[in-house]
This record gives sequence, structure tokens and C-alpha cells, in this order.
Amino acid sequence: MPIDQPTTLIATVKPLPVPTTGRDIDLRVKVTAPVSGTNLPVIVFSHGNAWSMDGYGPLVDRWAGAGFVVVQPTHLDSRRHGIGFDDPRFGTIWRVRIADLHAVLDHLDELLDQARAAGLRASVDHDRIAVVGHSWGGQTAGTLLGARVLDADGTPGEDFSHPAVRAGALIAATGTGDTLTPFAVEHLPFMRPDYSTMTTPALVVAGGRDQSAMSTRGPDWFTDAYHLSPAPKSLLTIVEGHHTLGGVAGEQVAETTDEDPARVALVADAVSAYLLDAFDLDGTAWKALSERAVPGDGAYHVEHR
Repeated sequence: MPIDQPTTLIATVKPLPVPTTGRDIDLRVKVTAPVSGTNLPVIVFSHGNAWSMDGYGPLVDRWAGAGFVVVQPTHLDSRRHGIGFDDPRFGTIWRVRIADLHAVLDHLDELLDQARAAGLRASVDHDRIAVVGHSWGGQTAGTLLGARVLDADGTPGEDFSHPAVRAGALIAATGTGDTLTPFAVEHLPFMRPDYSTMTTPALVVAGGRDQSAMSTRGPDWFTDAYHLSPAPKSLLTIVEGHHTLGGVAGEQVAETTDEDPARVALVADAVSAYLLDAFDLDGTAWKALSERAVPGDGAYHVEHR
């Protein structure tokens, strides 16, 4: 079935440098946005493990087409940096990822000035900024919404929330860490989020067939961010969705096990509709998507709390 495409003219500017400290590889980002527009909402997007600013085009292009300015950093775990599990730097990358998002937000005006100098004429609304992430990026984004990371004794770590962030979306985000596999315990001990302090409004997106190799639990693991965090939250469950939810990182990507462009479009449109509603810009699309889930074909369902 053909997928409706946004008709808004968009453009991309990359790579733009972002000032950072304590990072031995420079932080670069990509900005994708409508070529013009005023007071546009912002999405800062955190990619999944090993990806980069150049991934997730099917999501990012639809978000920009819906009127968002999207900023994508390349984190240190990107394949292009060659930092594997056995690299001594890997154990601290989860912290650097969070610092990357903070750096983007703290230098957002400078980034947009660079983007405008390269041809983008859009301006943004600093009161309507969201963070979104997929997989590891979901946990990263969640910390800016207020989630914390538990240490080995179960003590919550520091607060990484950012005052500029008003809403967010976590796509296939890590669940709680009490059922991690031995591999995850050894290499990914930070995969122990505490969602009890994640107070910022957020949409959680989960696949009904997403079985993680990092947890002994089933697909419900990816709904913890919804069930264990304070309201207001919404949960979109895509019944047949796997971890890449139809291929959110790109078309015909090798790791995608449930290739479905319509599923990817659903994820993208649900995130943009939710954020437009959360920002009090337009609630019609989010209301319609939620209502269609009830009498529809059972492809997805939506919960609120």
C-alpha cells in the first residue's frame, strides 16, 4: 500500500560541530527542517546503538515534513568511531550520550545560526522542545525526561533532566534491569533505568513481538517506561512490531526483521501527532490516531494514564 508523503519542502544541513568537553572525538550533528517557517517545535533525536546522524531517515523526514526541526547527534558508539564492547571507553559512553544531548540543547541557537547560514530559514520555539530516542537512544532520551540509572546496589544515580525539554517519545526503550542477560550485565550494566522520577510527559512506543537479547523478559519489558513512570504518559503498542518497528533506521537495513514501511510511517506520525498535542499546537491527529486504534484492524493500540 502506498504511504502518504508529507508535501512540505525540507532540507538537511550537516555536519555541524557542537562544543563539548571531555570527548576525544568531536560531536557533530545533522539538522533537518522545513526550509522556512517560524516558531517551529524541535526534536532532538538519540539514535540506537552503532547508528549515526545519517540513520533514521524514514522518521526524521516525516517529522520535518510535519513541521519539526530535528537535530541528530552522532554518539560515540556509532560504528564509524570503532569503539566496541571491549574498548575501555565503552563503559562510559552512556554518560557521554547524555552529555551529547545536553550539549545540543545548550548550544541550540548556535547550531541553528549555522543551519540558517547554510540555507535553512526556519526559526524555532524554545518553549516547545522534545527529546526522542530509539533503543539505547530511548534510555538516553529518558534521562533528560527525568529517568535515572540505578547502580549495582539499586541506588538511583544523578538527575540528568534538562529544563528546556517539555515532552518526549521513547521508542523500544530499555526496561528495568532486574532481568538482564549475563552479556548485558557484563557489557551494559547501565541498562538499569529507574522510571519513577520520569515526570515529563512522554509517549512510549513498543513492539508486541520485540524480544530483546538483553533481557529474559518478553516484549512487555519495553513497556516499563510507561507503566513505571508518573503520569501523564501514553503507550503505543504495535502488535506485530519487532525491535526496529518495520525499519525505523532506514529502508532495507540488515537488522530489520519486520520490514514494513507502513509500520514505520505509523511510528513517525504517532510521535509527531503526540508532540503536537503535548505542545498545544494541534490535537486533532493524535485524537484521530487514538480513536482509530479501537475499531481498527488490531494493528496497534493506545493507552493513556
